[in-house]
Amino acid sequence: MQFRVMLLFCALIVLSISGTAQKTEVVTVPAPRTSATSGKQMYLAYCAACHGREGKGDGPVATSLKVPPADLTVLSKMNGGKFPSIQVVNAITGRAGVPAHGSKEMPVWGPIFMTMGHQHESEARLRVANLADYLKLLQKK
Repeated sequence: MQFRVMLLFCALIVLSISGTAQKTEVVTVPAPRTSATSGKQMYLAYCAACHGREGKGDGPVATSLKVPPADLTVLSKMNGGKFPSIQVVNAITGRAGVPAHGSKEMPVWGPIFMTMGHQHESEARLRVANLADYLKLLQKK
């Protein structure tokens, strides 16, 4: 089954006004291709629109969302100084109960990653691991 993703810069804004009397239409496009080995490239392509370039929850779409994006730079701080790798992987793949993840506002990247590349499952795991590793680098010291 081919998963399609909302183009974050446009579709999220459309979703934020869905409560108005205007009829809205969500435009979907395939997820942009990025290197499975570059957590930074994936973060900038898939996450920065909401979470911001530096992960502080201040991306250009953030103010349009019903649930504010998390500040991803304080994950370790909020977990006693230890980066919560398992929770981060679960949030990316959709296994965690993150309110914004998996809703109309936040695509769950794990299933989307499964549609990329020839080695779907192994490439999806590589993408999730590298994205989580990049988030670890964003943590405030």
